[in-house]
Amino acid sequence: MNRLEDLRQLLDTHRPSDAREAGFIERIRALTLYGEAAFNRENYAPGHITASAFVVSPDQSRVLLILHGKLGLWLQPGGHVEPEDASVLEAARREVLEEVGVSDLEVASEGLFDVDIHAIPGSPKAPAHEHFDVRFLFRARSLDVRAGDEVKAVRWVADDARELAGSDESVARALRRIRARR
Repeated sequence: MNRLEDLRQLLDTHRPSDAREAGFIERIRALTLYGEAAFNRENYAPGHITASAFVVSPDQSRVLLILHGKLGLWLQPGGHVEPEDASVLEAARREVLEEVGVSDLEVASEGLFDVDIHAIPGSPKAPAHEHFDVRFLFRARSLDVRAGDEVKAVRWVADDARELAGSDESVARALRRIRARR
């Protein structure tokens, strides 16, 4: 199965938490009709598929967030799907390794954990566009982390959302979902 077929299967089996997420799933399905171009980071109209990861601590009481270098927000690790990524799951794993130095991850939830579409502001390198983000849940086997080149800071936060100043609603929604799983 290629990564596009794998993504479509993940979307087909994901249970959205609300009508908004169901709408995101439909929009991502429509984007997959572009074929491999849906993963191309230079596809700006409407945007492209990205992959990210919510990483919980070994005891599952905290979640790993990064201070994104360009957006200035506390977010989950994630980013573009690269041509060498065999699947969106592997893209999410790679992004965690690059952004926080964690390679020893256990999949904590089968399939997709969350789906989101969010606006990316324009810059000198790219016009404003959207990221069609598919998100996975992992459990780290250690608390050891380090900030990668594109990350300003890394921190473990309680999953009760008390420490989410400077984040966004999609992260708060994911933290509520993680808390509900316990």
